[in-house]
Amino acid sequence: MSSIPLSPVAAALSSERFAFLQRFVHDQAGVVLEAGKEYLVQSRLAPLVERERLSSIDDLCARLASPGNASLAREVVEAMTTNETFFFRDIAPFESLKREVLPELVRSRDARKRLRVWSAAASTGQEAYSLAMLLLEAGLPGWRIEILATDYTERVLARARAGRYSQLDVNRGLPAQLLVRYFDRVGAEWQVRDAVRSMVTFEQFDLRAEMRGFGPFDLVLCRNVLIYFDRETKRSVLARIAQAMEPDGLLLLGAAENVINMDVDLRPKMFGRTTFYQTGTR
Repeated sequence: MSSIPLSPVAAALSSERFAFLQRFVHDQAGVVLEAGKEYLVQSRLAPLVERERLSSIDDLCARLASPGNASLAREVVEAMTTNETFFFRDIAPFESLKREVLPELVRSRDARKRLRVWSAAASTGQEAYSLAMLLLEAGLPGWRIEILATDYTERVLARARAGRYSQLDVNRGLPAQLLVRYFDRVGAEWQVRDAVRSMVTFEQFDLRAEMRGFGPFDLVLCRNVLIYFDRETKRSVLARIAQAMEPDGLLLLGAAENVINMDVDLRPKMFGRTTFYQTGTR
């Protein structure tokens, strides 16, 4: 009885091809693909290989190595990035924002009544909309609130701009009272109301790029993205974020991220159980 051969897409990823993809993704987006991720890379690139009607990942790599494939290159990088997010992710930081951080920022900026927030690596928008709802709940009449939400991946930003989420999406972290107050049911999905959507601007942005003109921000959330960068990329991104913040601005990183040994103008400041980072004296 003859065995059924594996398809070219399902064939094991060679060490040479994996090394090429490691270099390629790092050069394109600063993302580090660690050893042992071969199966993950293979599974995420398989749909691209099939869509492009290529016979193998080898053929995909050959196309990436040739000029004139910027669109395909971006899609490869996007396939390698994780876009996991949900409303009010890791509730402790949002409790700290609600109870301590936002009240402090409001007090210190009462004269100008303006607040600028940046949700970096915003993915499909749940973090930015969570911030918008938190600010609406705070009740700040007469204030000018601006939330900029950016991500490297245009595909997820399109979903964020649409502001439509499945039942599973809204079941993950979104309190029922906020669902009723700020969403409308549209078929099987939930649509974010205009009062929330109008507070957020979504833009495509590579965190390694120059940030002039972005700031200054009172609050920056850059969560669970630095873990994918090498040390020097982390340091340079953090340094530019610090420069884009108000002198007393605050930065929130992911639970597994910090500024230790990064030599940047940021110092830890505790709010409740959550560590934020504040710019030093410049």
